[in-house]
Amino acid sequence: MTARPTTDAPLSLAELAALTSTVAEDVRAGLYEVHADAESRWHVRLRCDDQVDVWLISWTTDQGTQLHDHGGSSGSFTVVSGELSEAVWTPGAEVLAETVRGEGDSVIFGEHYVHDVRNVRTDTAVSVHAYSPPLSLMNYYDVDGHQLTKLASMWTDDPEAPAPTLRKAS
Repeated sequence: MTARPTTDAPLSLAELAALTSTVAEDVRAGLYEVHADAESRWHVRLRCDDQVDVWLISWTTDQGTQLHDHGGSSGSFTVVSGELSEAVWTPGAEVLAETVRGEGDSVIFGEHYVHDVRNVRTDTAVSVHAYSPPLSLMNYYDVDGHQLTKLASMWTDDPEAPAPTLRKAS
């Protein structure tokens, strides 16, 4: 009998994008129940194993993250419905670039990706996020002029855990 090979290697960016796109289609087909909470972003983990964790998140008006990275995890997110505004730190240019992500848009990112995601629209937005290896650390940042400054790090396996409320002292 031959042993079955096992791998805990992280998923590739292409695999992460395919995963979030497929799960987003499942959400649109009604396979997952989505809730919205005006007080805090509603979220539920759909999958967690040694390679990847997958989250379903809803965003009501003005809900968003702080500027952050995923502590060494690569990832992808796909917008199921609505629109999300994403501000991405662009190394080299030393600026935050803002992009609107609409229904069906997928974003893939490597382990050093720094961004802020938020819903600036009236309608609730829904998105699927995947991290590989599974999320264990998040780092939070602030931008002062053209400089990115790390404010805090937080050990967590939950991308929606309450972030530290920090801003660089003026």
